[in-house]
Amino acid sequence: MARSSGQLEFGVGKKLMKNVLMIAYHFPPVRVSSGIQRTLKFTQYLLNHHWCAQVLTVSPIAYIETNDGQIKEIPEAVFVKRAFALDTSRQLSIKGRYLYWMALPDRWVSWSFAGVVSGLGMIIKFRPQIIWSTYPIATAHLIGLILHRITGKPWIADFRDSMTEDDYPVNPAQRKVYRWIEKQTIKHCSRAVFTTPSAIKMYKDRYPEVENNHWVLIPNGFDEENFIEAEKQLQKKIPEKSLNKQKITLLHSGVLYPSERDPTQFFLAMEELLKTGVVSPENFKIILRATGHNEYYKKLIQEKKLQDIIFIEPGIGYKEALTEMLSVDGLVIFQAANCNHQIPAKIYEYLRAKKPILALTDIKGDTAAVLLNSGVEPSIAALDNKEEIIQTMIKFLHQIEQGTTPVISDKYIFSHSREARTEILAKMMNDVCRDH
Repeated sequence: MARSSGQLEFGVGKKLMKNVLMIAYHFPPVRVSSGIQRTLKFTQYLLNHHWCAQVLTVSPIAYIETNDGQIKEIPEAVFVKRAFALDTSRQLSIKGRYLYWMALPDRWVSWSFAGVVSGLGMIIKFRPQIIWSTYPIATAHLIGLILHRITGKPWIADFRDSMTEDDYPVNPAQRKVYRWIEKQTIKHCSRAVFTTPSAIKMYKDRYPEVENNHWVLIPNGFDEENFIEAEKQLQKKIPEKSLNKQKITLLHSGVLYPSERDPTQFFLAMEELLKTGVVSPENFKIILRATGHNEYYKKLIQEKKLQDIIFIEPGIGYKEALTEMLSVDGLVIFQAANCNHQIPAKIYEYLRAKKPILALTDIKGDTAAVLLNSGVEPSIAALDNKEEIIQTMIKFLHQIEQGTTPVISDKYIFSHSREARTEILAKMMNDVCRDH
């Protein structure tokens, strides 16, 4: 039951639960591939570690697309406040045009006012021990900063990836505002959390005066419960391979950025493999699911006459996407060398799908390291090297045909579960409480 302290008592022996205010733009019902999973799964598994989350997010009208598929995964114990917010580019523009300051630091800056007011109300009601905010929406950190400064509550900033770089954001005015928020966040937060080792190194170099224990690594991961449900759904369907046992099907699930995940050299490699007969419409297909730039890639595919083997498909629900990962013969990752300090969240879901993985990325980057650390020889080729892609693809397809692809251990796979990640988060929050 609720107590005057804002804490809750649960279970046998009435174990005391501590509260955390979690500020997150991405939360159900927003429709994105993996962006909502981090916060959503933390709210679920923190309950196992005697932490109860109260979530401050945006009203659904701020989302470009919504899907109710994961609403039911929000635990009953978790209070969710959807504060008023608008998307400047869609809802505050005239014929698509608006003053630049209306989207600083980002298009959802309108969330900041209602977010702070709502956040203060939640702090008064629930008396959380910690405030937690998560990027990549900079306004979330701005709200976290203001609430921390007003209340003095310890604050954890979940950056995930780097917030600023020398050329990011591209717009100088936006980059200046981002850098200010970043500096204030690093200065005032109790811990700064990142998803990759290289991102932490970048920030240690950028802020050498900050103590080492300020930086915390909590990578993304996969959710076992979702995969169990996906496996059940797969069993109800007729596997595609039973309809065409000779066709190898590969899948890339999620956004393909024209710069950071540019598939141009991959398309050229597939054009060569098609011409030489290594692949054909009869024995091979690759699905590019929910690229975010479908029309752009469709044009490139048609120019290279690859439309019979490469198929651009629209987005689907998260659980349907997991089921699809389980149903194909292999999974493909695209990540350019200019993103060596980032790791696509889907790679952990790929690992759990237990399918062969073709990684088109720089072998020196953090994405490649996830596979290199698995203890088996991975299939890795540089995203910008057509010849390397060709040779790696030939070997990769041969391994699939022969059933000789290396098998990653369950122990390594399950070390990347959301449950394991949440244990790190809970320990960190307990440490922050002791510090204060």
